[in-house]
Amino acid sequence: MARLFHVPLSPFCRKVRLSLAEKKIEVELVEERYWEQDADFMRRNPAGKVPVLRLDGIMMSESAAICEYIEETRPEPSLLPSDPTERLEVRRLVNWFDDKFHSEVTSKLLYERVNKKVMKQGYPDSTNVKAGAKAIKYHLDYMAWLLDHRRWLAGDKMTLADFAAAAHLSSLDYISDVDWNRSEVVKDWYAKIKSRPAFRALLADQVPGFPPPRHYNDLDF
Repeated sequence: MARLFHVPLSPFCRKVRLSLAEKKIEVELVEERYWEQDADFMRRNPAGKVPVLRLDGIMMSESAAICEYIEETRPEPSLLPSDPTERLEVRRLVNWFDDKFHSEVTSKLLYERVNKKVMKQGYPDSTNVKAGAKAIKYHLDYMAWLLDHRRWLAGDKMTLADFAAAAHLSSLDYISDVDWNRSEVVKDWYAKIKSRPAFRALLADQVPGFPPPRHYNDLDF
């Protein structure tokens, strides 16, 4: 069985979990306190980051590389389109969420509110929190624009781009930092992806000291 070293609310780990679940790959989840720089973990990934996945006898790291490997070795159901131009758009949006959205939103909200407390690194920086709360509005509006023109974020079919976005937004939704009333089309998109069987395990996540809001695992939120 595959083994994933992860942190429950990490959007990068969640993206990998969604890919594995969508392709019905059984996986053992191992929570990893990566910030403690445990020697065994550092041997698995000298970069000292999660996710780290052991699959097919290979220890692999970096969520983008992991998801591409899963796609190449288990192509069905497909999360990357066959057309090169369409694949380009999926990869662009995956990078948008894992780079720009993460830098402007996730790191300012989730990391300040949750990670700092869990890692015993002090209190949230209110300046960062305010910046993240402002930036997420821009990103939700951009998603709404995309979804006004497409059925899914990158086109007519659900792709890894949707999983990347949902991974970040579900982590933020756990701490009630997403205003779902800002855009009906974004809310409908999230309801569709949240109702998929691949999403169920994420909705069961619990972080000690941070109980999820009542709407978190409600499909009719």
